Amino acid sequence: MTDTDLAFASIEEVARLYRQRKLSPVELTKLMLARIEQLNPKINAYISVTAELAIAQAKKTESELFGPRRRKGRRDRGPLHGIPMSLKDNIYTKGIRTTAGSKILKDFIPQHDAEVWARLQEAGAILLGKTNLHEFAYGVTTNNPHYGPTRNPWDLARIPGGSSGGSAAALAAGLCYGSIGTDTGGSIRIPASLCGIVGLKPGIDRVSAEGVVPLSSHLDFVGPLARTVVDAAVLLDPIFVCGNAEPSLSSVRKLSPHANKFRLGLPKEFFLDLVSDDVYIAFREAVRSLQKHGLKIKEISIPLLDETEEAGNRIAWAEATHYHQQAGWFPAHSADYGEDVRARLEMGTKISAADYLQALVTREKFIQQFHIAMTEAEVDALVVPTTPIAAPLIGEESTPIGKANHPTRTLLLRLNRPANLAGIPAISLPCGFTAAGLPVGLQLIGAVTDELRLLRIAQVAQAIMPVLRRPKL
Repeated sequence: MTDTDLAFASIEEVARLYRQRKLSPVELTKLMLARIEQLNPKINAYISVTAELAIAQAKKTESELFGPRRRKGRRDRGPLHGIPMSLKDNIYTKGIRTTAGSKILKDFIPQHDAEVWARLQEAGAILLGKTNLHEFAYGVTTNNPHYGPTRNPWDLARIPGGSSGGSAAALAAGLCYGSIGTDTGGSIRIPASLCGIVGLKPGIDRVSAEGVVPLSSHLDFVGPLARTVVDAAVLLDPIFVCGNAEPSLSSVRKLSPHANKFRLGLPKEFFLDLVSDDVYIAFREAVRSLQKHGLKIKEISIPLLDETEEAGNRIAWAEATHYHQQAGWFPAHSADYGEDVRARLEMGTKISAADYLQALVTREKFIQQFHIAMTEAEVDALVVPTTPIAAPLIGEESTPIGKANHPTRTLLLRLNRPANLAGIPAISLPCGFTAAGLPVGLQLIGAVTDELRLLRIAQVAQAIMPVLRRPKL
């Protein structure tokens, strides 16, 4: 295996090489840091690189994994032990600056770890650094005015998506083996789709958001980005909040599930109403491939989908502005915000209490109607595109579909917000490429808060649709 092959290996493969003593955690960490030093100036995926910490954690891993069997302190913490990863830079890390991609928090150093990072450290993960994001996670491009734009490894003139764009770009470029991001309207799944990786938004209250700079309390979710579905499960397992009766999510990697066990719903409305030709062709080919390999596909109707955009916007605008007002940042430090984030915070001041409360009522109705529709249709998940377009150019404010131009931000959010509003799990995985060689994502949306079933379906789908290309950097 060459260094490049190793940089694009899965967490599963690295864990196996460790335990076969064919790979050293220190060697692997140094390889990752060398690649970051070489490629990050080009991609701008990382805001902060924690090289000294990463090497110290790698040395500790070697001591725990490779020490004499009878030596005190020898320990195998599981599949994440010694895996170099990154964190989106709105997740608290004790003693390490956490900027949230903002000028306002450029010197903020938390006094404690976010719960997700505390759990990942206990599982033995190694921190390479904190990744770039759209300012305060309030956007979908990661065109950051304070730390510079993150660039898509598949085409450096294009966005990686956002707001977890640095995490997705780092994975796609072979600069880490996994990352944790946040998702309020698609901020894990959008960059996963545009960068050709896997991104999972868990269901409501399944992963703690404690110690994460918030955007919208009703719509925020924390979850993993990875190269494979199994890797996403391995990353999710230690941070997942579940009852003792539930099987470990890591059990996904031990399964050989049969495709014909699962029934997928293909919505008749909304999801395919506004999709580019390139994405539509790749998506339909993927669906045909899933059917050919035994998955059952059934057309179904989901009520209230057309109302999700307005309701989601009103909730997000109002809650984001309220948080920034309570923190004392807005409007007192308005000049320190990027133009687009400042404009959205100003929009939040114009949402009336009645409009906000009505949006919450719409949310409750949508949750109820979604579950009724899925239950009556007897499907395990929806299958839809993740985004209606492939990666737009940096600075592209509107994107043509057919003969009409549409706001790029609206297009990227459109197919992702329903899962946030309903509080249900959703996962994006690669399903093909456009004629220009840009990745296309397929999204599976869970029927209920059942991440394990969704991961099993996604594992089947990824086996049917393997993506074997890498970006040329």
